[in-house]
Amino acid sequence: MNREDVKTFEKLNGQLVGVYEEMTLLSKKSPNDAVNKFKLKFINKLISESNEYLSEAYKPFDDFDSFDEDDVPHNSDVVFILSQYLQCFEKLRSDNIVPSYGNWYWRVKGDEDEDTLDDDGMVLIRTVKPKKFKE
Repeated sequence: MNREDVKTFEKLNGQLVGVYEEMTLLSKKSPNDAVNKFKLKFINKLISESNEYLSEAYKPFDDFDSFDEDDVPHNSDVVFILSQYLQCFEKLRSDNIVPSYGNWYWRVKGDEDEDTLDDDGMVLIRTVKPKKFKE
């Protein structure tokens, strides 16, 4: 991973969390209601960008690329799929962070001119601890 990968991760993950929380609220009220086409367009765009970013190694389902706009999904379907994407994003993050002095850091490839390189030429970028970490 590099700095740009971390920026992309944080953008997509933040968007996924926001949409997931919004859809969860809708799903609690009306789980079997159809998602409107306006929201579905943005959900599919986010899923498509996530698929590209996660690649085959972390993508939650090999045979799922987006929701069919002609067969509109229910709120609960969207919540189910988004939760899987969030789990895969967390797995990717967990695989690429390290603890150091009580904090957690992305360990990414650095540029030669950076003064924060470790012995392996990597840079540490602070992040939060893994969600499933048990102290």
